[in-house]
Amino acid sequence: MSTGGFLAADLIAKKRDGQELNDAEIGWFIDGVVKSHVEPSQLGSMLMAIYLKGMSTEETTSLTKHMMNSGDVLQWPSEWKGLIVDKHSTGGVGDKISLPLAPALAACSMKVPMISGRGLGFTGGTLDKLEAIPGFTVNCSKERMQDILEKVGCFIVGQTAGLVPADKTMYATRDISGTVESIPLISSSIICKKAAESLSALVLDVKCGKAAFMKTEKEARLLAESLVKSSNGLGIKTVALLTQMDSPIGYAIGNALEVAEAVECLHGGGPADLAELVSKLGGHLLYAAGHATTAEDGISKINEVLKNGRAMNKFKEMMVAQGVEEDVARKLCSKDEGPWSVMRKAPYQTEIKCNKTGIVESINALELAKVSLELGAGRAKASDKINFSVGLQLKCYVGKKINDNDVWLIVHHDSTPLSALHQERLQSAIQISDKESNGIGSRVIDVITY
Repeated sequence: MSTGGFLAADLIAKKRDGQELNDAEIGWFIDGVVKSHVEPSQLGSMLMAIYLKGMSTEETTSLTKHMMNSGDVLQWPSEWKGLIVDKHSTGGVGDKISLPLAPALAACSMKVPMISGRGLGFTGGTLDKLEAIPGFTVNCSKERMQDILEKVGCFIVGQTAGLVPADKTMYATRDISGTVESIPLISSSIICKKAAESLSALVLDVKCGKAAFMKTEKEARLLAESLVKSSNGLGIKTVALLTQMDSPIGYAIGNALEVAEAVECLHGGGPADLAELVSKLGGHLLYAAGHATTAEDGISKINEVLKNGRAMNKFKEMMVAQGVEEDVARKLCSKDEGPWSVMRKAPYQTEIKCNKTGIVESINALELAKVSLELGAGRAKASDKINFSVGLQLKCYVGKKINDNDVWLIVHHDSTPLSALHQERLQSAIQISDKESNGIGSRVIDVITY
């Protein structure tokens, strides 16, 4: 079908032949996707052409812009200019970073409109983790979002129906057409949603490793560079951190377990690698937004609000603003009562013990995540219901000395007994060596800016 002077078939052929599409052509095509002027088969063909031939930085930025403008674009008061910030992660096992980071940024006087997603595969997404808290609601109107930002400074909610409808259609087609792994398509899908939040600055956590979408540092670097360029091209000050994702982040895998660990971080404690990622992502974001003199100054500001309780207070306020009863929020954040006074804990815990003495050489995060999914901590398809209480709790980390018969993992599950196959697979996920190790060190591999 032709409207506005273009033919979809002509544009598909142009990209198929490796030519560059201009802004008007890309805008026409995206408008056609939303208004159904472009046939589903034509969308699939264009996505495959992009997958095979790629896109320039200019094309990717144009695609992102038109996807952003395909629906609602959030608007904020003019006095908030320079304060609206957010973070995006490409996903990882045990990744609960958003839970302490959003309130920590709010405690540093930023406005954080975090629109997040649910998990599909492995463990739950950020929204699923938060829904492990009794009463927490992730559905908010645009008016309610602005009210929460005004009073609290941060929220974590799901995507509204009117936000970037082009992305919903395109992602569904990518999923069934073998085109998910295209860097320009990944970049535009990620950045269009963040750009629709009308951000001043954005930090990206681009993970690489055995349990990441991008397995190698080279792949992750290419994605990070594309994301940063297209986001900066839309006027968002953007920085990306390349981070290691072979072993799980922290000790907890599973929704309620990860909430509990995030609360530890908000108390100024918790696992060192989680604290590092929260402070460095937040610090670089504050610097990018112009609210820290250096990245190191920004890191110091994040660490300060985690230690002095201001970040925890913001988390408590956010929970109440998003439907949690005040007494539940108070108990969850209390050092005396804590998360397990309000969240359900799995009725069974099974210990997995080491069968060798030595140094922990590696922990296979991907295999742990797969077992967690099978126990109910994630969803294999969108209609699956998550069991918030199940998951895994590590009792060691890479580089630690461990003895034969020591407990290295606790499985939290709802059925008993834990199957022999699951126990065998979990046991195979840890590698113990006779060699000394310095551990994984910093999870941050590099910082990418333009």
